[in-house]
Parts: sequence; structure tokens; C-alpha cells
Amino acid sequence: MSDGQWDRIRNGQGFIAALDQSGGSTPGALATYGVDQDAYSTPDEMFDLVHALRVRIATSPAFDSRILGAILFEGTMRRDIDGVPAATFLWERKSVVPFVKIDKGLTGTTNDVQLMALIPGLGDLLTEARQNSVFGTKARSLIHEANKDGISTLVEQQFEVGEQVLRGGLVPIIEPEVSIASSSKSDAEALLREQLLTRLDTVSSPVILKLTLPETAGYYRSLIDHPKVVRVLALSGGYSLEESVQRLSENPGVIASFSRVLTDGLHADQSPEQFNTRLDRTIGVIAAASVTTQT
Repeated sequence: MSDGQWDRIRNGQGFIAALDQSGGSTPGALATYGVDQDAYSTPDEMFDLVHALRVRIATSPAFDSRILGAILFEGTMRRDIDGVPAATFLWERKSVVPFVKIDKGLTGTTNDVQLMALIPGLGDLLTEARQNSVFGTKARSLIHEANKDGISTLVEQQFEVGEQVLRGGLVPIIEPEVSIASSSKSDAEALLREQLLTRLDTVSSPVILKLTLPETAGYYRSLIDHPKVVRVLALSGGYSLEESVQRLSENPGVIASFSRVLTDGLHADQSPEQFNTRLDRTIGVIAAASVTTQT
């Protein structure tokens, strides 16, 4: 973790790309990209194919200074991009700050939330990430409805893991996603904001928050202004590119950290020129919304 990385994340103009599709989300991402499931027969083959997509994105000339950071899947951190370790490539060749996804998926639903599953070997993973010049981590849990007990438990778990990340020398992205399909989304966001503000007052060091774009414009201003918050990121959560960007533009101080919409319109059969042109257009739209919403 360098001063340059800190400055880029705190003060940079742009957004954070999420390139961290896991085993559960990778088949869908590949299908959207035009790679059907009959193109691979094992998990290793599947991850080889999605890594090729990530390499294509990261090495594109469109993947430029508008990208402040990139969240990597754990396996991607252990692979090379253009002949060098992925995190090294991102920072030294692109000035993109590397993060790594550390969660291992979700538990079943209890009290209308899904907590993070156990993360075995987290200490070793944090050490490995730090040795690879990774700046921070990301861990996701999911809120379905406005259940105070469930949201309280979920936020507490997020910060417990976040404290372990901080002790490991990295900066956590805390991601308590509120489902866009929730029938009580506004109420869930109110409970979440309350719990986050309470827990932020006791966290040992500043953290990054990654939140669903809210129903009320500017709703997370108090979180953006909190001294223990480095940045507030927005996840797209299933919204289209157009709606994601529109909602982002209504939330000053929030910058994007999109995954699915980042690859909008990309296809395996595109020529390099077609691919780069489409990626450049998408990055431009997301970055413009993120830049105009910064303080």
C-alpha cells in the first residue's frame, strides 16, 4: 500500500471497476459475452475463459486513467496479465489500484438478509494480497427486506471482517448490498444507513463503503462526509447501464463500482477495434457520471 495508491483512491477522478465475478456469477457473465456453457466443461476451463475477458478489458487502451481501481477475483490475483502478476500490471502499468474479493459467497436467508459465509484462511489471503501490492479487499452480503435485527447482524459481521482486514494492513470495501427487488427498499436503506453510522463511529481506521444506488437522491451524504469513510462507491445491482448512470448522477459524492454494466455490449466475436470502441464508450459514460458527482 503506497501513498500514491492512497491519493488515487481518496482524491482521484473516475471510478472503480469490478472484475471479480466468482464461480456463481461467471457463467452468466460469459453468456452475456457470447461464450455459452458448452464452450467449457470444467471450472478451470470456465475461469480461463473469464480471465481472457478480464485481460482483454485490462489491456484495452480504453482502460485508462478514468479507472481508479479494480476489484479482482482471488484467482485473478494469482494470474498474470501481459506477462506480469495481475495486481502489478494494474498498478505499475495502468495506475489502477488493485483490490481483491475475499468473501466466499452467502449463507441462506435469515431475518431477510444473507450474511457472508465463513472465510477460511482469511489471514493467509490477506498476507498474500499484501505481498502482491494489493491495496484493499471487498466483501459482499445481501439485504432482502427492511428487517432491523437482520440488518444489524449483517452490518456487525461486515465490520468484524473489516477490522480483520485493517489488522492485516489492507483497506476493506464494506458491501452490504440492498436488493433492488426488495419490496421495502427505502426502509431497508434507512435502517442500513443508521446502522452504518453507528458502527463507523467505532471502527479503528477508515473504510470504503459500496452500496446499492438509493431510492432517495443524495441519501448517503452523511456517510460520504463521515471521517471514517474513504469513499462511497455504488454498485449497479441489476439496474441497466442507463438507469445506473442516471441514479449515480443524482447522488453527489458517490462514484461507481460497476461489474455487469461495465461489460455492457462487449462480445467475444468483436474485433479489437469494436471491443475497444464499445468499452471506451461505456467507461466514458460511467466516468462522466462519477466525476460530476464528486465533491
